[in-house]
Amino acid sequence: MNKQTSEKTENIIRIPKHVAIIMDGNGRWAKQRGNQRIFGHKNGVRAVRETVETAGKLGVEFLTLYAFSSENWKRPKSEVNGLMSLFIQAVKNETENLMQNNVRMAAIGNLRQLPSKVQKNLYEIIEKTAQNTGLTLILALSYGASEEITEAVKSIARKVKENQLTINEITPKILSQHLQTSAFPNPDLLIRTGGELRISNFLLWQIAYTEFYFTETLWPDFSKEIFLKAIENYGQRERRFGKTSEQIQNTN
Repeated sequence: MNKQTSEKTENIIRIPKHVAIIMDGNGRWAKQRGNQRIFGHKNGVRAVRETVETAGKLGVEFLTLYAFSSENWKRPKSEVNGLMSLFIQAVKNETENLMQNNVRMAAIGNLRQLPSKVQKNLYEIIEKTAQNTGLTLILALSYGASEEITEAVKSIARKVKENQLTINEITPKILSQHLQTSAFPNPDLLIRTGGELRISNFLLWQIAYTEFYFTETLWPDFSKEIFLKAIENYGQRERRFGKTSEQIQNTN
């Protein structure tokens, strides 16, 4: 980081272990410039690169990016095709950076819905970065939280039917173990760009006690300075997890 950025990190008193981001505003960013939506998506790649690098240097262990929702398949075919092509291009262009920054790639979502070429490129980079020990970058692709929870419930129901599990053994922990995110901790901080105040079917089960940070900034304009501001804001909050402030203070 440069000197100016390093100075800004002095105000950060706590680093979240897991940050999740809803990258919103690409389409509006492009429209403001008289361009098609795909232009915004292409320019959003820079923000992804900068955020991944900044998160890794800060010591964030997990970064989940909401790249493509299960509902996004309903968008115009030209935009969807453009996004798929952009993903393939971005994976090829960013692989070297990920390796240099010791980033491990993972993915959640209904990946079987993705075009075969996208799947191939995705699994190749996941395999290539599997031994990296730095930041774990989790891409949510063709992902919907309601679908994820539904599939988890179906899996549990099958186990009950096959006498592998009893109804009384079903707990929140058991359900969590059947989610695609079972290998990762729940997000500590969720950032949404673009000014909208909603979750958009993202990690509904996992964000029960997550801190939220909303910014008006459209995703292509998202920068490390804004990311650091969100991290600083997170560090100033008291996370109570249902307890009182007094209880939290007594355990510290």
